Amino acid sequence: MSNDVSEGRVSCEDNNKSKTPQRELSEQEVVRRRSMQTLRDRGIEPYPAKEFTVTGRSAEIKENFRDDAEPRPVAVAGRIMSRRIMGKASFVELQDSEGRIQVYVSRDDICPGEDKSLYNDVFKKLLDIGDFVGIEGFVFRTKTGEITVHAQSLRVLSKSLRPLPIVKLKEGKAYDAFTDPELRYRRRYVDLVVNPGVRDIFIKRTKVFNSMREYFNSHGYMEVETPILQPIPGGASARPFITHHNTLDIPLYLRIADELYLKRLIVGGFEGVYEFSKNFRNEGMDRTHNPEFTCMEIYVSYKDYNWMMTFTEKMLEKICRDVNGTDEVQVGDNVISFKAPYPRVTMAQAILDKTGFDITGKSEEQLRDFCKQAGIEIDQTWGKGKIIDEIFGEKCEGSFIQPTFIIDYPIEMSPLTKRHRDNPELTERFELMVNGKELANAYSELNDPVDQYERFVEQMRLADKGDDEAMIIDHDFIRALEYGMPPTSGMGIGMDRLAMLMTGQTAIQEVLLFPQMRPEKTQKKEEENPEEEQTQG
Repeated sequence: MSNDVSEGRVSCEDNNKSKTPQRELSEQEVVRRRSMQTLRDRGIEPYPAKEFTVTGRSAEIKENFRDDAEPRPVAVAGRIMSRRIMGKASFVELQDSEGRIQVYVSRDDICPGEDKSLYNDVFKKLLDIGDFVGIEGFVFRTKTGEITVHAQSLRVLSKSLRPLPIVKLKEGKAYDAFTDPELRYRRRYVDLVVNPGVRDIFIKRTKVFNSMREYFNSHGYMEVETPILQPIPGGASARPFITHHNTLDIPLYLRIADELYLKRLIVGGFEGVYEFSKNFRNEGMDRTHNPEFTCMEIYVSYKDYNWMMTFTEKMLEKICRDVNGTDEVQVGDNVISFKAPYPRVTMAQAILDKTGFDITGKSEEQLRDFCKQAGIEIDQTWGKGKIIDEIFGEKCEGSFIQPTFIIDYPIEMSPLTKRHRDNPELTERFELMVNGKELANAYSELNDPVDQYERFVEQMRLADKGDDEAMIIDHDFIRALEYGMPPTSGMGIGMDRLAMLMTGQTAIQEVLLFPQMRPEKTQKKEEENPEEEQTQG
């Protein structure tokens, strides 16, 4: 390696004489790479292959410690997060999957013979914050009352070549935290290390999925898998991602929904099926939308949307209790209660209450006139359904903070939904609004193949007018319905939005481990936010 101290940065040596540009290294990175090589020169492999058996983890060790018990032997492993070196003895804060625990390292304990180099040269000089080590020893309580592992042996498990952006402390206050959202989302692996609360969000996210799966399984419904690559992008009004299959020489679409495949399974005789599906929509990105997202859809035979509303509110009440131990959750300034039952308001009534405008029986021209008067921007390619949807979105949706079912949508908005039993101009559909956003969407499913075909034809007319989100006719799905599908209710729920609610987050990126980001341009951002290590305590 060559070192240019005047510039404060160095370049990796091009050992292979390659013309590929090499990333510049900071001085700290250079020091760490030299330490790595020194370890190897001393016969210590910085990335050993041999197993290290862990017998205790931080939270469990603290929880089970008893002052009156015999000292418990343990083997712990984790990342060094801070060090206090005090001559012949030191304290290390070790972070594992459950949290952090203090480790007491004495030179005479880890180097029982005359050779003290493991402590003096390796531990003190060649190990850094961020390195992984394995510790074998016993648990005790220090004079200051902290439960600690007394190290009797120390093994290097992995050398960290980049310094972590460790939070600095000054006069008891933390500053220089790793809080830049763009850096946090791009380097989630760093975010998880230095921001402990982030790990808790994703633990809760998993609990949300587990709780929902338990609820469905307890009712006897079966989890299934359907295709991600589809010849026709069906089941929703959305712009798909398009790819090409070389062998078949056909275009394929990343799934925008799994609805039509799940209904085929109902035709095939399953009475209840559900899927946690990865869906993809080539649309905008914001605080509540990501082009790749997780959706759960469930379909149950011989049920209608009234049954599904009751089923859904009981499910959400259970999930909230399982995840948070209570019916309520704080999201921003709002305390949201998931305790059932939830209010039920028709789409027409919701718009009338918020705008004074009654959409019942109105023509497309009358709807356009209202939008012009109300300052609602709409596209000339839109039909009645999308116009009404825009009116609701602009004037109503954000006002529903507590869980509320919006029911009985106009037929133009719902091409896959059964006509309302009391009003053929409406459909038996609900959307669940929570904290000003749609969380769930459900129907009494349309199982009349003739009516379904006519709805698809109407969608194609919208496509001819320029609506690139209109549905394409799925002739095989029509054929499936012609074999007969029993009365069915279906419901889809955005799992990322549900995770946001159950963890109190207001941005979808906070509940996605790796949200979609624009490509990184340069390392300028890194230079503006230097990652500096700091010994704490």
